[in-house]
Amino acid sequence: MKRTVLARTAAIAAAVLALGACSNGGPDPSEGSGQNGGVSYTDTPENGGTVYVLQNADFSYLDPARGFDGGVNNFYRLVYRTLTTPAPGNADDPSSIVPDLATDLGTPSEDGLTWTFTLKEGVRFQDGSPITSADVKFGISRAWDPELGIGSPYARQVIDAPEGYEGPYRSGPLETIETPDERTIVFHLREPYPEFGSVVAQNSFVPFPEGTGAGDEFIDEIISSGPYRLDSYTPGSSIRLVRNEEWDPETDDVREAYPDNWEFVIGLDAATIDERLLAGQGNDANAISLTIQPATLPRVQTPQLQERLKRMEGICQTYLGLNTTKEPLNDVRVRQAINLAVDRAAVQNASGGTQFADISTTILPRTVSGYRDYDLYPSEEHRGDQEAARALLEEAGYADGFDLTLDIRSQPKMQAQAEAIQQSLEPLGINVELNVIDVSSYYETIGTPALQNDAAITGWCPDWASSASTFLPPLFDGRGITDVGNPNLAQLNDENINARIDEIRAMTDLDAANEQWGLLDEEIMELSPIVPLAVESGITLPGENITGIYANPGSASGGIDFVLVGLRDPERG
Repeated sequence: MKRTVLARTAAIAAAVLALGACSNGGPDPSEGSGQNGGVSYTDTPENGGTVYVLQNADFSYLDPARGFDGGVNNFYRLVYRTLTTPAPGNADDPSSIVPDLATDLGTPSEDGLTWTFTLKEGVRFQDGSPITSADVKFGISRAWDPELGIGSPYARQVIDAPEGYEGPYRSGPLETIETPDERTIVFHLREPYPEFGSVVAQNSFVPFPEGTGAGDEFIDEIISSGPYRLDSYTPGSSIRLVRNEEWDPETDDVREAYPDNWEFVIGLDAATIDERLLAGQGNDANAISLTIQPATLPRVQTPQLQERLKRMEGICQTYLGLNTTKEPLNDVRVRQAINLAVDRAAVQNASGGTQFADISTTILPRTVSGYRDYDLYPSEEHRGDQEAARALLEEAGYADGFDLTLDIRSQPKMQAQAEAIQQSLEPLGINVELNVIDVSSYYETIGTPALQNDAAITGWCPDWASSASTFLPPLFDGRGITDVGNPNLAQLNDENINARIDEIRAMTDLDAANEQWGLLDEEIMELSPIVPLAVESGITLPGENITGIYANPGSASGGIDFVLVGLRDPERG
């Protein structure tokens, strides 16, 4: 998963809309380095110093069994390790999966129902105790706990757990994961899953010492297996990481761990973050953030500032999820009418214009294997087809429209996107009420069907880009709908779609499977459970003492891969 996002006051939203409409409202950030080539972000950092991360919202959860959004996934790479992990952003193939705690990507049995991994020697927790196969098994089994296991669903979907199993605290050890010795772990699967070597890179596969992490133990404390450990955490305000002296770099080919410390400054207004990065005073010369706001881009005029800009290509789909269990959205004609009516160009403008977003008409982004270019709901310049939409509503019996509650995050960009949708549907008599939810609880709220309203703006990133299997099944397999942590916001449960998912998942030829995923994309959009809106990119303005900036292939909105970041001069700041 990895939900993406972005909304706040009307004044800021209006500014975003006005400036975003012009793609030439500021400098055009280049791909590799600063606009004028004067700053190279691929220079190797020096060891030492503190990197600061300025951000608006706190992370969803420090517990990897619970967290599963783009922002926290990147943070997890600093403090946790898994059997395999996404390659670093500077790899030859940054979208690949590589060994982490394990010596390789795993060995399947001939029938594909059993996978075996061997742990590297010398891997340890922050207290110096060795990480054993029993710790890996225990950490993974936490994913079945009904209260904790609201993050990545893959372990529960793929591993052959007994019916009614509820994690180690309630049900005891998971017998379908075997640990014949301290370095060997064997998984028994429900059915063959050729990409299981990628599944074990998910957050829910983080090891923990047996018996730890019950209840809320990991709400504000963690047990690190990565290069940094938690020094202090003030929820909603700050997180400080320091070196984990028990982490052995000889066992880790992914995390460079250049800085001595990381400090996350939380709760800052987006405009304040941009002001601090523009000024670059004191410690802010050593600071990074996710992306500058569209309204800030025209202010980046001096050569020194333009040289620091870097565009991070997006890989995540921003979309409007339509709750198919709610009237009148349970009528496919109504959902199709909304798809026809939404002015995607206005949503693109609300997202910052062409420099910040590319319009979407498909579920899969171009970067995901299996992508096919099609548009079932075309309109001139993507401005919406009100006439066709009105005809469908009349056919469905809603000629006068209806009321619709739209869940959004309390962030300026999402507010602007929501208002663009609101204005698109107003001529049809569809009265859209915006329900603004606090950033820190947004995903948990919309992922709880009992709390979900008619629609929500959210997003989805591939958990690994080599296959659409991490995109379509989580979002549209009705058998995966859960009471909490539910990724299927549309609550679509269509027998034909479910059967097609099973059919494609059983294919061992990944190229052939990806072709079928692309066809399924269009089949799903015929049911119109979502409105694809945009693939959003980020434009970042790192502090001038920062280097090692590469895109994180698994992060929302073109995020920076933390594992490579460091300082040019650790003594500065």
